[in-house]
Amino acid sequence: MAAKLALVGAAFVVLPFVGVPSAAADPIIANGALLANVTSANGSYVEKVVLHDNRNLSIYVHSASMDETFEVEVQRPADTSVPRPTLYLLNGAGGGVDAASWKLRTTVGEFLDDKNVNTVSPRGGAWSYYTDWKSPDPVLGTNKWKTFLTQELPPIVDAGLGTDGNNAIAGLSSSGTSVLNVAQSSPGLYKSVASYSGCAQTADPIGQEFVKLTVETWGGGKVKNMYGADDDPMWAENDPYIHAEKLRGTALYISNGNGLPGIHDQLGDSHSLPGVEGLANQIVIGGIIEAATNYCSHNMQNKLNQLGIPATFNFRNSGTHSWGYWEDDFKSSWPVIAGPLGI
Repeated sequence: MAAKLALVGAAFVVLPFVGVPSAAADPIIANGALLANVTSANGSYVEKVVLHDNRNLSIYVHSASMDETFEVEVQRPADTSVPRPTLYLLNGAGGGVDAASWKLRTTVGEFLDDKNVNTVSPRGGAWSYYTDWKSPDPVLGTNKWKTFLTQELPPIVDAGLGTDGNNAIAGLSSSGTSVLNVAQSSPGLYKSVASYSGCAQTADPIGQEFVKLTVETWGGGKVKNMYGADDDPMWAENDPYIHAEKLRGTALYISNGNGLPGIHDQLGDSHSLPGVEGLANQIVIGGIIEAATNYCSHNMQNKLNQLGIPATFNFRNSGTHSWGYWEDDFKSSWPVIAGPLGI
């Protein structure tokens, strides 16, 4: 990351702990020091601020629980004359440190450009499921992302960005599981939750195999360091399906395709993987994964219906596990996300 900043540093203004004059109307952009002066209760703090333009900045937050600093990308609201709510937008399994991110693979940033919301996307936590792990992993390190997303980052964002304290959270694929889990762990913190192609169940054998595929096969870590052995209570403690009751009162949007090729699974589509080989991977592997999460999402629908908890479900009649559908679903979910935030 340091190398990247060095290459483009001339285009940025770096604000370690001082304000920088600006003609921008946004007081946060005009005085980046506001962010540098806030901390969380456990001592997490802003290490530096990088100003990209009059709407976008990065804050580098040092997590006390993980003893590591992470970049958090921020897009400010269209109108900053009064305090605005915050949308926490989580990337997928790669944690946004690779090319598979909302910022690089979608036009969601442009969609939100005229919306009065702070958009906050952490970069980090690859293959972690954005949860608190049982112990450090030799490959994936220390992961206390649930703590980061509920206790460390929100108070820093609220104080530093001058928000109105209302939050929503959205995520795709593995973070489609995470957003449900995080919201359940801190009832009331997030007023609306959107999960795209996520698997709510993690403690049963099918759910565990899905987690192992992500953490171990793709990430190189060990799930024993995440939740312990297969019969460890931590699996059930972090299972959104089991704890669905804790979502009562939260606005919910859950979407999934069925794994069959759809409009974004064709050569030349702006969202498809490049080339014949890339498209074949998207259709075959992406189709299998989407079919699996579709099974999970229907199970979650049944559970919420049994509990009498309202939710908006979007079950598409086609679509693989890929970015074109997640962009479409995000835009479709916006009314559900925005309503409780008063936008």
